[in-house]
Amino acid sequence: MKIANVQGEAFILESATKGRRVLGLQPYEMAMPKFSETAKVSDVDEYQPANLGLLVNEPRQIFAVGMNFADHSAEIHEKLPKVPSIFTKFSSCLAPANTTVQLHGPKTDWETELVVVIGQAGRNISKESALDYVAGVTVGEDLSDRDVQFANSTPQFSMGKSFENYGVLGNVLTTLDEIPDLDNEVITTKLNGEIVQQAPLSQMIFKIQDLIAYLSSIVNLQPGDLIYTGTPSGTGVGRDPQVFLKPGDVLTGEITSLGQLTMTMA
Repeated sequence: MKIANVQGEAFILESATKGRRVLGLQPYEMAMPKFSETAKVSDVDEYQPANLGLLVNEPRQIFAVGMNFADHSAEIHEKLPKVPSIFTKFSSCLAPANTTVQLHGPKTDWETELVVVIGQAGRNISKESALDYVAGVTVGEDLSDRDVQFANSTPQFSMGKSFENYGVLGNVLTTLDEIPDLDNEVITTKLNGEIVQQAPLSQMIFKIQDLIAYLSSIVNLQPGDLIYTGTPSGTGVGRDPQVFLKPGDVLTGEITSLGQLTMTMA
């Protein structure tokens, strides 16, 4: 099924039960924004993607994965990771799928990614059962201020990726049973209509199961937690000459059947 936040409540958008509240995804539903008594089925039947709310309201934990595509590691001259390279983004950076982004500095970069939404709590989760803990997946953008990221000789990630609206999140959650083969889903990023990133999810080094097993071996995953799973090659910092976002640019990020983001730079 495909699920959206319509006026503060989780609604099914596409399935045999279209328009009904989501009751089978507890406790994930409790991580949605507060229930609104004004939500109506008619809002779902004629929903406008630009008006849908965030899929998760202030998740406790937002994880992101660096260097999870071999070609991206190569373009930024990093060795392939032996274990997932994890950093965090902060919840105050989250923004809906159609948004305006106030650029922080002259070197803000794009990274379109698959985002996993955790559906139930767990620690020490096995790879074999990892997908049972997933509420669904969506598309996300991990915008990055490269000046802040590389201010020191040893890069730090979290702060440069947590400015306001630097964590754009898809407005529709797709459950895994709706996706015949996740590896065949393709990430595409366009800058002012020109494709700058395009790669299938089959290129991910660490799959969803690997990431959930690794993270849960260290922390207790919580309903509504987000995992930004990494970006393919084609980022601005990896180009020669380098290219960064500037005011007036329109950036779109999409994954084949999971939705699209539209970001206007200001």
